[in-house]
Amino acid sequence: CVLQPTECFLSQPEEKQESTVKAKRRKKKKISDVLQKSAPKPGVPADLQNLLSQHFGENRSVIEIEELKLSDSCFLPANDLSHSFSSYLKEICPKWAKLRRNHKEKKSVVMLVLCSSALRSLELIKSMTAFKGDCKVLKLFAKHIKIKEQMNILEKGVFHIGVGTPGRVKALVEQDGLCLNSTKYMILDWNWRDQKLRRMMDIPEVLYKHLYILYSVYSLLLFLVLRSWSVKFSFC
Repeated sequence: CVLQPTECFLSQPEEKQESTVKAKRRKKKKISDVLQKSAPKPGVPADLQNLLSQHFGENRSVIEIEELKLSDSCFLPANDLSHSFSSYLKEICPKWAKLRRNHKEKKSVVMLVLCSSALRSLELIKSMTAFKGDCKVLKLFAKHIKIKEQMNILEKGVFHIGVGTPGRVKALVEQDGLCLNSTKYMILDWNWRDQKLRRMMDIPEVLYKHLYILYSVYSLLLFLVLRSWSVKFSFC
């Protein structure tokens, strides 16, 4: 028998599907595009409370989540975006000079400032010159600084302000290198935006890494607050 030649036709659906997927990917909006069109808004207590509820929501009952919530009286007015960092700190902490003089405890700080990175921590330290006066400020981040070194510094000296990342703060607390009982102010660098206009909560790697650690620190603070520990939260 003689085989008749047949024509081969390449099916096109897969190419169309692939081009459709590529088109969808091209049309996907970036977080910076969305934020560019949205006006900056100061952080509010509900922002932190909502993130806390989302974090604990899967593992705790509704009643347990309600018990973890802080009242609005635990929060100071947020930076309305018209202040510099120093002027904002002066407004929310008018008796800073007295608090600074009375603080004598080692392994602790009066004010704890949490931000997303080591570089941002250095920026904040430089920008608070007009506020801090003669007080001692300690860098609390991992970049180029070993945790043992920070623990030794905290054990030997008295520091008034700690500025750093949630990861290093959590590690110091867990290893008994930093005590939070003397902390009166916890400042969250909530409103700052990077070159892509993203805040701390808008960056996925920060949201799922740094803020996850912040939740742990925050839950510890809640435990202490429920025991009549005096601390004020604020969004700068």
